[in-house]
Amino acid sequence: MALAIPASGNAAIADLAGSMPPTSRSDLDRAVAELAAHKDEWAALETGARIALLDELRSDVARVAERWVAIELRAKGITPGTPTEAEEWLSGPYFVLRTIRLLRRSLSEIVHFGRPRIHGRVTTLPNGQVAARVFPADLYDRFFFFRGFTGDVWMTPGVTAAELPATQALAYRQPPPGRVALVLGAGNVDAIAPMDALDKLFVEKQVVVLKMNPVNAHLGPLFVEGFRALVERGFFRVVYGGAAEGAYLCEHAGVDEIHITGSDKTHDAIVFGPGEEGARRKAERRPRLTKRITSELGNVSPIIVVPGPWREGDFAFHAANIAGQLVNNAGYNCNAGRVLVQHAGWDGREKLLGALRGMLAAIPPRRGYYTGAAERWQTYAAAHPDADRIGTPREGELPWLLAAGLDPAAADDICFTQEPFCSVMAETALAAADPVEFLDRAVAFANDTLWGTLNAGLIVHPASLRDPAVAAALERAIERLRFGTVSVNHWSAAGFAAISLPWGGCPTNDVYDVRSGIGKVHNALMFSRAQKNVTRSPFRIWPVPPWFPTCRTAHVIVRRLTAFEARPSLLRLAGILAAAVRG
Repeated sequence: MALAIPASGNAAIADLAGSMPPTSRSDLDRAVAELAAHKDEWAALETGARIALLDELRSDVARVAERWVAIELRAKGITPGTPTEAEEWLSGPYFVLRTIRLLRRSLSEIVHFGRPRIHGRVTTLPNGQVAARVFPADLYDRFFFFRGFTGDVWMTPGVTAAELPATQALAYRQPPPGRVALVLGAGNVDAIAPMDALDKLFVEKQVVVLKMNPVNAHLGPLFVEGFRALVERGFFRVVYGGAAEGAYLCEHAGVDEIHITGSDKTHDAIVFGPGEEGARRKAERRPRLTKRITSELGNVSPIIVVPGPWREGDFAFHAANIAGQLVNNAGYNCNAGRVLVQHAGWDGREKLLGALRGMLAAIPPRRGYYTGAAERWQTYAAAHPDADRIGTPREGELPWLLAAGLDPAAADDICFTQEPFCSVMAETALAAADPVEFLDRAVAFANDTLWGTLNAGLIVHPASLRDPAVAAALERAIERLRFGTVSVNHWSAAGFAAISLPWGGCPTNDVYDVRSGIGKVHNALMFSRAQKNVTRSPFRIWPVPPWFPTCRTAHVIVRRLTAFEARPSLLRLAGILAAAVRG
């Protein structure tokens, strides 16, 4: 029997969004015209002047941070002063302030060295690809909740170590012509829209019109306030509306290119047109849109668990690790963990599932605030009526749905082919003779059955890696996974949060098969030939990361991290560490 989920769960979001009516066409025209009048000035602006503007942005964004978080706590039904509050600090002002700090550092290095510096080692991998260690980005990162993490950017084949510096900061090597970029903002993670704008502005030197998503349009005035220095100079505008306003701007003669964070269906409607005509154009490879379009469009993200000699504490730790990849932001993340891939013969399979069920049962259900969430949840529940419905939701909330034991051969299963974008996770198991064969089969399953190319995770016990064959199979898996970020032992969102690791789908996509999108964003080191990120971390870490649902001081940690990004100091660093050890 389907669970009745009232449609009123997003009432707070609707009330806030209703306060921002769509921008009229005359005002849309005016915004684009004002940006066009300043696009050449922005393209030619000296780097020192850009640094000064980033300093103003950092102060102004920090000034609106408290109000920003307070608004989102109300909109999403989160109780202030609880660990869940951390989500709104982390995915809001923290990400934006970190982006500003790292962009400022890159611009300073361009002034002194001609390009952003790579502070880690640059190596040539056995397959001939070049990898740059870019995380930790600095001494501060070694002390934060990224402790023990490393992040490498693998370049596209053909880039040599000697050529790598010439592939960075292309807009600063030869000034580009002025261009107006339209950013169609994300509605789920509040920081994405301003981060995408910062990427266009400071990496590509384009002025930006940001159309807010209706889900979080209420934040638009705060973004105007935080980006005041750019607004006053005519380099940045914020507008409002839905699909009609977005379509008008996409086709506007004054808009030179487009970036969208959203769904592949929205991307295809923009590029080919809606309905049957759009589908026909796509099949005939006749796009309506001839402008450059970049995109980040989501994923059915696998979490591949390599069988090994786990102890009881390992199951508890990784149940929290895996649950955190679903419950963060109530499941409305493009990089959320969606399909747990296990070895069918591993004696720890059911133990991990049991620990995961127990962890989800301890996490209260969350408000289904994102548009269409309740309907999508019902679709997955109907497809898998035997799935676990975990938690007792109140009005407007959605329980956690765990569909375990799916047939990996059922390639058309909705859990494999469509991103649920709500509180849904699936589990499947692959038969294999040993961990080496399992890893090879899991990679093929992730590449060929699961939809998307954004991010994939692997979890492997260090004792398993003492077998050279397993260690080699892991490295082979990392190389062969066709995803923009591959993470070992922890959520790929750590790579997203790093900002020094360019985020996006695997660059095998094009507009005719866009999958998780085209291009990279949040690219503080300004790489132009990045293929994938590889992030690694210890099997278990301490202190508990603030994105784990078991971290009791997460809200304190991330609030202090945000203050640190606004004004770094050793005193603030000490406060972060003190909160982390109490978590």
